[in-house]
Amino acid sequence: MSSMFLALKRYADFRGRSGRKEYWMFYLMLCLVAANGYAAMYVGYAIQSEILLVLYATLLTALGLAVLVPSIAVTVRRLHDSDISGWFCLLVVIPYIGGLILLALTLMPGTTGPNRYGAEPASL
Repeated sequence: MSSMFLALKRYADFRGRSGRKEYWMFYLMLCLVAANGYAAMYVGYAIQSEILLVLYATLLTALGLAVLVPSIAVTVRRLHDSDISGWFCLLVVIPYIGGLILLALTLMPGTTGPNRYGAEPASL
């Protein structure tokens, strides 16, 4: 459970490395929170309550903005773990294929031992 919040503790730290567990647990947490928010919005839609729709849409938007910097930072650190420059995050601006390339890069195992971005991340 602590690995889900580790990326939030290192909010805007673009230096160093993050292991696969830290990266994927953070995104799992985001998906679970977003799924709950969308489910609540659906309930608001089902009972035709515009107040609930607006409330949860506002909360999900605020959450998305709040985790924007930590999600970029953890992705940069994940790329650093594979000894790849963090600038490769910009691949997502390439339509269709950019996101798939970034996904493949984040799935790769990290380098064993220290690399130019620092020591190997501790296993949680």
